[in-house]
Amino acid sequence: MKKFKIGIVCYPSVGGSGIVATNLGIELARLGHEIHFISYETPFRLVKKLPRVYFHKVEINKYDLFKYPDYTLPLAVKIEEVQRKYKMDIVHVHYAVPHATAALLARRIMRQNGTPLPKIVTTLHGTDITLLGRDKNLSEVIKYSIERSHGVTAVSKSLKNETVKLLKTKKPIEVIYNFYTPPPITKTPDVVRRALNIKPDDFVAIHLSNLRPVKRIPDLLKIAARVKNPKFKLLILGGDFSAFKTLAKKLKLDKKLIVKSNVQDIGNYINASDVGVYTSDTESFGMAMLESMSYGKTVLATRAGGVPEVVENGKTGFLFKVGDVNGFSKKLEWLIKNKNVTEKMGAEAKTAACKKFCSGIVVPRYAKYYESVLKK
Repeated sequence: MKKFKIGIVCYPSVGGSGIVATNLGIELARLGHEIHFISYETPFRLVKKLPRVYFHKVEINKYDLFKYPDYTLPLAVKIEEVQRKYKMDIVHVHYAVPHATAALLARRIMRQNGTPLPKIVTTLHGTDITLLGRDKNLSEVIKYSIERSHGVTAVSKSLKNETVKLLKTKKPIEVIYNFYTPPPITKTPDVVRRALNIKPDDFVAIHLSNLRPVKRIPDLLKIAARVKNPKFKLLILGGDFSAFKTLAKKLKLDKKLIVKSNVQDIGNYINASDVGVYTSDTESFGMAMLESMSYGKTVLATRAGGVPEVVENGKTGFLFKVGDVNGFSKKLEWLIKNKNVTEKMGAEAKTAACKKFCSGIVVPRYAKYYESVLKK
């Protein structure tokens, strides 16, 4: 397959879209493609220099003239600048706004400057549709950015259907699932548990997220409070937990709850847990669930958005209605008493993750999709 020069525009922070975009760029570079990350900070998972991988920082200036700093315009200028120097074949943007909007504006600047024009591929991850797409101040520019992109992908069938239903888009949307390649384990479960003051026979439920409102962290804490088994622990790896400290104290979770932020080696922690628990309002895909499954962990999650496309109810995990705190807690109590079931379903989860959501299947699909877009 021909080797491409690919620009990847994404948010660098902890979150599913940024992780997927970064991992995609790294895997494409391993296949011989040249990758240019464009963002306001180095992507969270881009922890070391790699062959054929470059990072271009977007500088955001604050002017008194503007009440709020603008990102779309300096991003468009940076995309054009990188294109002028490196002549990328594809600019792959993750999120319709502001990234696809900025890329389309950059293309207009390129045309005016005589810069070679790349094709724009937009990947919809969920928030740009499920949240921003419902905002009347943004919906038209989101629809425009989708329709004017040369290729559009969505991370689940659920998200594709919601996009068409909500925005009435006519642009063909290719469903390409997210992928995850679990990094090697560098610490044994015993070592991780000792560091967290968790006993070898404790039952650990892990939650990975950016702790945004859509993740329904209060539900998660209430579930933990309802599990009365003294062996139960809840381990949260995510962003800023400060907003939930008062509730955690009110629910008397001191001995059950462990919170860590900005963790790089998440695989070691997932591997040291027993199950993954996710209480989201909606998930276009469920990246954290896939990460849990990849390490052989049974997943308990809400039946929301694209989650049923990732977690098979009764086989690789259990699905509940949004807000079903009682259902989650009862199932956790049952799993603590039936660890053989937890382990068996975890093994099924790992197999499913390897077969359907591995980089060896998904990354070549993106490369093939780029090729089809360039041929149009």
